[in-house]
Amino acid sequence: MNILAIGAHPDDIEFGCGGTLIKYVDMGHDVYALVLTEGESGGGKDNRKKEQERAARIIGVKRLFWGGYSDTEIEINQELIQRIEDIVKKVKPSFIFVHYFDDTHQDHRHLSNCVITAARYIKNVLFYEGPTTQNFSPAVFVDINDELSRKLKALRAHASQVMKTNIEGLSIIDIACSSAHFRGIQGRVKNAEGFIPLRLFVDIFKEKAR
Repeated sequence: MNILAIGAHPDDIEFGCGGTLIKYVDMGHDVYALVLTEGESGGGKDNRKKEQERAARIIGVKRLFWGGYSDTEIEINQELIQRIEDIVKKVKPSFIFVHYFDDTHQDHRHLSNCVITAARYIKNVLFYEGPTTQNFSPAVFVDINDELSRKLKALRAHASQVMKTNIEGLSIIDIACSSAHFRGIQGRVKNAEGFIPLRLFVDIFKEKAR
């Protein structure tokens, strides 16, 4: 099975669904990532690109695609929709993960809305959260207790961003751990990632009655 994770900036994917992607890789599935910008507003783009490549290796991403857009300048337009569609046709994913559309960062909002259109024929599309996501009430939870340490390792690969949270004394690692604990409580496990489904096909007849 092919999985496609889409993020606006380096480290977005790792925070939002890194544990779930690691679980997919461990199960033998192929994970692909599309990062639309090189995050140059948050630091040198060459450095951030290298950080993203290191993080992708930690997760086990089979191929990392770059969108080539400028940080903070992602807009809702046909060009972006078509670019995403081209990647979707190439990867043929069974699942797509992307930002939730209610977000204070315009790149996240705009990308999410473009993916809704570009992924209209994909059966399973799940929205993930980040530090700037608003009004996020997940209905789907993935237990990432065994994957959390590797998720945090992938986030630490983005060394230039670890302390850039705009919250004094709180690192992105602290926020990721808090999020995992909270979503875990909601999902009745120790640590979890939560998702809001745009569409999710579940085989409720998979197990036969005894």
